[in-house]
Amino acid sequence: MKAVRLYGVCDLRQEEIPTPHAGPGEILLRVKATALCGTDVRMYLNGAAGIDQDHPRVIGHEISGVIEEMGEGVQGYEPGQRVCVAPNFGCGVCDSCVSGNTHLCGSYQALGINLDGGLAEYVLVPARAVSQGNVAAMADHVSFEEASIVEPLSCVYNGQEQVGIRPGDKVLVIGAGPIGVMHALLANMQGAGLVMMNDLSPDRLRTCREIDPSIVTVEGNLKEQVMERTGGKGLDVCIVACPSPQAQTEAVELMGLFGRVLFFGGLPASRQPVPIDTNLVHYRQLSLHGSTRASLLQYRKVLEFVQSGRLQLGNMITRTYGLEEIGDAFAAAKGAVGMKHVVVF
Repeated sequence: MKAVRLYGVCDLRQEEIPTPHAGPGEILLRVKATALCGTDVRMYLNGAAGIDQDHPRVIGHEISGVIEEMGEGVQGYEPGQRVCVAPNFGCGVCDSCVSGNTHLCGSYQALGINLDGGLAEYVLVPARAVSQGNVAAMADHVSFEEASIVEPLSCVYNGQEQVGIRPGDKVLVIGAGPIGVMHALLANMQGAGLVMMNDLSPDRLRTCREIDPSIVTVEGNLKEQVMERTGGKGLDVCIVACPSPQAQTEAVELMGLFGRVLFFGGLPASRQPVPIDTNLVHYRQLSLHGSTRASLLQYRKVLEFVQSGRLQLGNMITRTYGLEEIGDAFAAAKGAVGMKHVVVF
């Protein structure tokens, strides 16, 4: 089969490799779409643990496709079924796993991260992932391209469940990349009264307005604009969806009483620690939250949002590519051109 494998820093190769087959409990998926994300770009630019010239890996973890083969003992699925796949799965027996948080398992594995992923014509879903429910059936009217980006949307939903957006909330998202825009779309769906977006890039803010004109983009003096638009009260929710220590510090300063802050995504070790005014946290009774990855329940929930039409993801897709165009796809993703870039098969 044709595949793209990472051999190390900036060493991505398209090549022919053996097609896997489904063993007991496993599912072989014929990939139809795999979206690129910031994690793929970071792995490409910086390398990743366990990947080298002798141990290349098929990357890509935002995956949808059709079931090609089912191993002995697989139940609840059928060949030819249209599905999308949550990439993270756990050991199945630790406290995190038995609580339903397999994505937080201390020994979790992930397609496209430490196992071969979706930038190939086929991907093998391990038996443990199949039995835990990582494979989700999708409706016929949902495109494979849309289904591939359910995975990052599920991570966004996890973050918003932690921070608890409520009807009427005044929300600011800092960072107008794909994750930030998904945060804004989901906040609107959940009834936020005002959703604002801030970014250093005017192009990104313009794209944000094109995707959802109800989102209020703010530039310049952020504190002045927030206070003006909230009647001097400050924010109910601020979501930092960019790897900026300054944005994390400023987010706390923009909050109103009982405000909730979400730090979505991590920072390089070289950019830590981050100064936070803990007096503001104390006297305004603020709550600071973090989130990482998503549970399988959250993955299936956001798939329902898309299937029901409550969230439209089609306009999040900037361009699709063939596997032979993988260099162009990574260049666009690395250069922050548009929103989501999806490889189709």
